Amino acid sequence: GDERLEPFTRQAEEFICRVLPKSSSPTSTTPYTPGGLMHRSGNANLQYVASASFLLTTYAKYMAVSNHAFSCQNLPVTHKALRALAKRQVDYVLGDNPLGMSYMVGYGARYPQRIHHRASSMPSVAAHPAHIGCQEGYRSYLNAPGPNPNVHTGAVVGGPDENDAFPDDRVDYARSEPVTYTH
Repeated sequence: GDERLEPFTRQAEEFICRVLPKSSSPTSTTPYTPGGLMHRSGNANLQYVASASFLLTTYAKYMAVSNHAFSCQNLPVTHKALRALAKRQVDYVLGDNPLGMSYMVGYGARYPQRIHHRASSMPSVAAHPAHIGCQEGYRSYLNAPGPNPNVHTGAVVGGPDENDAFPDDRVDYARSEPVTYTH
């Protein structure tokens, strides 16, 4: 191996040993939902799932092309196991989960209809040319019961809770806001 990569491979492998499911790694510290989704945070959890899946896939590719191997304590980890876990996470996000819900808006037969996003939840200027003030937006649209008038195709929402539940409520921003990064 390349010694210049050693600090990075060590950090990546320590991370991977922490995110592998308990059945796959004795050093796992990552909780999973009953349906199999990594669940690190109650706030916009899918940003972590996406980042971890990217790392797992990238590291699996590195392992495959360099014939690199490592273990979590005495448990050997294969590039195929990393790819399988990343695929399982992505499949969950796209609808292979207990609710049959895709968490990518506009993808699949069932996806979030009431995301926490101003441009998605308010009518377009074509449909409502009159000015809408900020407070009116809150009153008339944030708490409206129906689906958003504008489908924010491709947005990935925060995702389900630790029990695979997803209320599809735009006021529940921790789960219904589309984000790529949040605190």
